Amino acid sequence: MMSGDWKKIILHVDMDAFFASVEQLLHPEWRGKPVIVGADPRGGKGRGVVSAASYEARKYGVHSAMPIGQAYRRCPNGVYAPPHGHVYQEYSKKVFAVLDRFSPLIEPLSIDEAFMDMTGSLHLFGDLEILGNRLKAEIRETTGLNASVGIAPSKSVAKIASDFCKPDGLLIVQPAKVQQFLNPLPVTRLWGIGKKMCDELNKIGIRTVSQLVEYPLDVLKQKFGKMGEHIYRMARGDDPRDVVAVEDAKSVSNEVTFDTDQTDFEVIRNTVFYLSEKVAGRLRRAAIRGHTVHLKIRFEDFKTFTRSHSQKDPVNLTKDIFRIAEYLLSEFNPPEYAVRLLGVGVSNLEKEQGTQLSLWDAEDQKKLKLEQAMDSIQDKFGKDAIRHAQSLEGRKPVDLPRDEK
Repeated sequence: MMSGDWKKIILHVDMDAFFASVEQLLHPEWRGKPVIVGADPRGGKGRGVVSAASYEARKYGVHSAMPIGQAYRRCPNGVYAPPHGHVYQEYSKKVFAVLDRFSPLIEPLSIDEAFMDMTGSLHLFGDLEILGNRLKAEIRETTGLNASVGIAPSKSVAKIASDFCKPDGLLIVQPAKVQQFLNPLPVTRLWGIGKKMCDELNKIGIRTVSQLVEYPLDVLKQKFGKMGEHIYRMARGDDPRDVVAVEDAKSVSNEVTFDTDQTDFEVIRNTVFYLSEKVAGRLRRAAIRGHTVHLKIRFEDFKTFTRSHSQKDPVNLTKDIFRIAEYLLSEFNPPEYAVRLLGVGVSNLEKEQGTQLSLWDAEDQKKLKLEQAMDSIQDKFGKDAIRHAQSLEGRKPVDLPRDEK
């Protein structure tokens, strides 16, 4: 049963190599083989990127967001499959139907992962190990697929735990063991620490969480400003964020930190497009729209700016969110300094049924249907798995975040 030390019980549920695993499930002859879902490799000369790679493919160094040509050169004998968005969406619905049986508090992060708050529901299932194993078993029985589950007293630690125990794992981090669990990890495991921040920390001798914990807060704030306070808290597992169902949220947003700070405005612009797609998909799945679009931009010196624009008609189409975000981005073109982080968000939300759909033109209604069909791919991998026409011509590939699973 739950110890009195647990103020919150947060689960992070993450399907293992989801797209590739669905393909192996539907093609039994591919099981045990390296399966790469993505663009046509064309003998190593194809354009586009890897959408997903099975664990067998990862042994060759193939991972999501890798250029498909590079993946082919690393694994020429792999099975290369085009993405089937509607199929993955159906399996995603089955997974979330299982999650709904366990808790009413579910925060979807993408088509194949979510946070769950089990604080008030654990008594229905017994202890944490029983809960985790039963959830994994019901997902497997319903879909034929494996999930990894991390359980911890906070969202950030639960996510690290599920990543740590992949594939098909269950890891429970007790409140009293959080620091012990985090200490040996590289600082890149902490939420919000990308390559640039990692390099800055390495310069002052910080490579592991335990080394970061030794630094006093005032020194970190002096060196990194607000970001210093953030990493100080993350290193201690101090993450007070609640699990919030999308329909109950005050805003929906996504952000990415570049592996390499960017000055190429076309890459920056494409990343804003990618983020607009992710936010739009989350809004549509929750049947909500928003009146206010936000842009967040952080430069290499960690100075951060936010801009927003509100309009009368609410939005949840990629083209509408991107149009406003692109307008907000124009203030920073050309960028005075290299860009480290970008974020796009939508707030001032309302339920979809509260809008007058009859006022939409036919073209917008067709775009809505198309984007709903594309959501399952674009929420996770943006334009490179199933792409909008505007992103096919003359665009440089987005420097996508690596959220390998």
